[in-house]
Amino acid sequence: MRMLYRQRTLDLPHGELQTPTLFPVRNLGKRSSDNTPQYIESIPDLPTAMINARAIRNRGPMWDRLTDGVSLREEMDVPEHTIVFADSGGYDFAVETLDTTPRETLETQRQLEADIFGTVDVPLSRDHRSAKNQQRIDRSIDFALAASDLHDGEELLLASVHGYDPETIRNSIQYLEKRGDFDGYALGSLVPIRTDYTKVTKLVLAARTATDKHLHVYGLGGLVYQPLLLYLGVDSFDSSAFIRSAGNRNYLLPGFGGEELWNIEELEYLPCSCPVCGDRTLDEIRADRDALTQHNLWALTTELRRFRYVSTAGKDIETYLDLRFQGNKVTQRAYKIAKQQVRGLA
Repeated sequence: MRMLYRQRTLDLPHGELQTPTLFPVRNLGKRSSDNTPQYIESIPDLPTAMINARAIRNRGPMWDRLTDGVSLREEMDVPEHTIVFADSGGYDFAVETLDTTPRETLETQRQLEADIFGTVDVPLSRDHRSAKNQQRIDRSIDFALAASDLHDGEELLLASVHGYDPETIRNSIQYLEKRGDFDGYALGSLVPIRTDYTKVTKLVLAARTATDKHLHVYGLGGLVYQPLLLYLGVDSFDSSAFIRSAGNRNYLLPGFGGEELWNIEELEYLPCSCPVCGDRTLDEIRADRDALTQHNLWALTTELRRFRYVSTAGKDIETYLDLRFQGNKVTQRAYKIAKQQVRGLA
């Protein structure tokens, strides 16, 4: 049987990175930029961060500092070895007017000294007619090719790809492969359809089978999707779920999903031994949003560690996932379909 899950090492400007990995979203440049507590070094195998290049460039005082000698990592108060993925801010263009170009975005990403660049993209919408979405798909492809022509650095350049059917995803990647020079691809527009696990699974598999290069998935690195993405051979993903869940006082636990802390009354200590939860009581964590945010990030990291262990120890990943998904009928059905498709690749 063909196994899509894989482990690789990326040689990047700021160091080596073991994949598959998560890029936690850092809301730098956004109004909520203060809601991502420090985690790099306290979680040693997560030296990563996802940033929005457009949001940072549009934040006047911050951009002035970054162009006047302050480095991005100094601004973020993170170590120099932090691996940064700078996307174009394409998600903003789902509701806002496109206000950047491939050249300007590359200049911004270089100024920020990011390790991975995502090309300018215009996300799709479930509300748009297919013709309008096709225009957005074509524009994203054109922007990616323009970035390919302009890029000549050591940073990874990932072409952002969109589509609501597997054929469009495959054709887009194959078209870009022939006409551009990319280190990999980043699959977008999945957040609006995230509750359709079966459809998302088919789109991700279409991307994975269209190329052997690095594959990133935008916005779906939460606790529910991580195991599916890992099983389908995704190399990296980003998520702000650990922040949003903490804002709702939602406690993430691998294998169980999330639970609002207000619904838990009789426990003194929560069922997690991460450095955040180990010596804190339920009441202490419930009252400390930063602590809850950090725990949630540990939960996401734990899922990555478990998967790596299962693979490295030579255990059967599908047996692990059969148990992992048995408590949720929706994700269990999506996994069953994914398993049928993966086995059909043999």
